Amino acid sequence: MKDNGALARIAYLLLAISLAGNLWFVGVPGWAVLPAALAGWYLADLMSGAIHMYMDYRPCRTGVGLDRLYFYEGSRESADYQALFRDTMRRIGPIERLVFDFKNHHPRPHALGRRKLWRQIGSTVIIATLPASIGLNLLCWAATRIGWPVPGWFVAGVIAFLIGGTFAQYFHGTLHRDHNPWFVHLMRRLRLLMTPEAHAIHHDTLARDFSTNCGWSNPVLNRLFDRMQRRGGMDRAGLEPTA
Repeated sequence: MKDNGALARIAYLLLAISLAGNLWFVGVPGWAVLPAALAGWYLADLMSGAIHMYMDYRPCRTGVGLDRLYFYEGSRESADYQALFRDTMRRIGPIERLVFDFKNHHPRPHALGRRKLWRQIGSTVIIATLPASIGLNLLCWAATRIGWPVPGWFVAGVIAFLIGGTFAQYFHGTLHRDHNPWFVHLMRRLRLLMTPEAHAIHHDTLARDFSTNCGWSNPVLNRLFDRMQRRGGMDRAGLEPTA
């Protein structure tokens, strides 16, 4: 998605307002709010890993030049590469671009860390988390109107899931750059975000530890990946674009 400052600000503002509205429906926090929020954070981590696994092993679209981009040997700052990049991206849709981005970041991991926030999370906000958050607003409002309010702990869990899902690719990017905001370091100390050392296992193998938020779901996804590979899926040929 193109970096559009006005669109980004509008989307961020709407998401912030929507999440604040959902937070109001949590009400007075009870004992179940914390475990529900942690469960939501776990599910966001699980989602980040499942999507990562799928994107890594889904074959790129052939015949459009993605292999030339991936294996380009010159400077990626050159006019030739930039022209080739723009021409190739025009030929494919947003899903194919995401698939290529996931594969392209394996040999060039720090490229993800250098991307702007909108490039990292814009598609997720527009396509998924903003509509989901507004949907939760409407559900909570309607349920309250008819006298059956949605439990506050459930709302808290969904909010945690939406926040973790929104920033999953941003959190992934923080694993591939040297300098990060203070809250990232704090969340790592609290084990709410994983460390670059833990994520390095994925890059060393490309066959395990796909989750990129906190990594809590990696044991489950590792077993799922092994089972799928034993059944003939997850062909490593899909890790790189081909002609």
